[in-house]
Amino acid sequence: MASSYDFLLTTLAEHIGQHKKILVGFSGGLDSSVLLHLLVRLRTQAHQLSCERIALRAIHIHHGLNPKADLWVEHCRQVCADWQIDFRTEKVELNTRRHGIEAAARNARYHAFQHELQQGEVLMTAQHLDDQAETFLLALKRGSGPAGLSSMPSRMPFAGTTLIRPLLNISRAELEAYAQTQKLPWVEDDSNQDDRYDRNFLRLNIMPLLNQRWPHFPQAVSRSASLCGEQEQLLDELLEESLHSLMTSEGAIAIPPLENSSEAKRNALLRRWLNQCGVKMPAREQLQRIWSEVALARQDAEPRFRVGQQDIRRYRQQLWLVPQYQNLAGSLLEWDLQQELTLPDRLGTLLCAKEKRIENGVQNSIENSMTVRKPNRHEQVTVRFGVQGNISIVGRQHSRHSKKLWQELGVAPWLRERIPLLYYNEQLIAALGVFITKEGQSLPDDEGISVQWQRTTLHT
Repeated sequence: MASSYDFLLTTLAEHIGQHKKILVGFSGGLDSSVLLHLLVRLRTQAHQLSCERIALRAIHIHHGLNPKADLWVEHCRQVCADWQIDFRTEKVELNTRRHGIEAAARNARYHAFQHELQQGEVLMTAQHLDDQAETFLLALKRGSGPAGLSSMPSRMPFAGTTLIRPLLNISRAELEAYAQTQKLPWVEDDSNQDDRYDRNFLRLNIMPLLNQRWPHFPQAVSRSASLCGEQEQLLDELLEESLHSLMTSEGAIAIPPLENSSEAKRNALLRRWLNQCGVKMPAREQLQRIWSEVALARQDAEPRFRVGQQDIRRYRQQLWLVPQYQNLAGSLLEWDLQQELTLPDRLGTLLCAKEKRIENGVQNSIENSMTVRKPNRHEQVTVRFGVQGNISIVGRQHSRHSKKLWQELGVAPWLRERIPLLYYNEQLIAALGVFITKEGQSLPDDEGISVQWQRTTLHT
């Protein structure tokens, strides 16, 4: 059995490499208890060999789902005290509105990990071979492609550092044998016996039958997952140049070249574009709807398709990923020009200062500022959003309808209702950062005012 232990330690050491600061996700269960114990042994070996000491920290996530959760926290705290490991616990709230309990718990867990990670620290979690097989089968149940079937990589970028899963090739039976021999304490989550959850259903009812029929089934599944991962990596490399040529500096992707691609290549490029934008991998049906309902919508339409907390929209023959902004049309804010005005929905602030007129009211030397005429004492100053009708602006001989004007000035449809509009009484004076109306122009030798927009999140 000693050779098995040596193998576990060697495997773990290979995964750690040169990393010396490690945060371990520690549930107190069998898997994470074995991982933490192995790391403690490696730390001891490094100390005995006068090597650089491994700095270990453990974090326990309190999901609040089990009546025994508080007891598990104390168990983990005591284990870490006995093994001289810095211990943290984080209580999380689960958002189950969009996903089930399992997905919500996972999302909350990894969000807590991300928040806790320190500079130069890597995250280590204890998923094993049987977990990998279950993840593969769950992806198969969802109808996933190679990306989903590649399941869990042993190493991946995470929160500006690296997430390492060093036990993915080790079976649960091997971990349990190690734990029993080492007389390790661990907790059992009784909810793992509830087969209403998909993963538990597989673990309790399906995997035993598969393992009985084919004892090496988990290893075979792990190989298939690795091969799917290799295929995805190859596609990433082959399509990297094409994707780069299609994307703009603002992160949009051009539509016309995609029209000339096969459906398979187009879908692959769209998946990688969305992945680079941080969007969860869409289903095939979603990709088809994005293409038919947004990219190929009639030219005068303003289509959108919601993905998560964002919208995919079309503008100037490009697909854009846009946050779901608050509807500001019709909003009205009174503004005392002596005070700073805070704009809604994280749009920033407006400041005002007296200033002599320069160059017909175009943007002056102050970034994001415009010079307009000073209001008279009978004019109320307001800031509004969303404009309709004909507008005459400085530099144009004839008035233009607002929609045509926005188009000519290159303002995307989703930003048009987010441009602060300066009004004196009911007269439009300026669309800040974009244009000044003839009624807002500061005349020669008149004292004007400089309106500065300190933006935060206007653009995508």
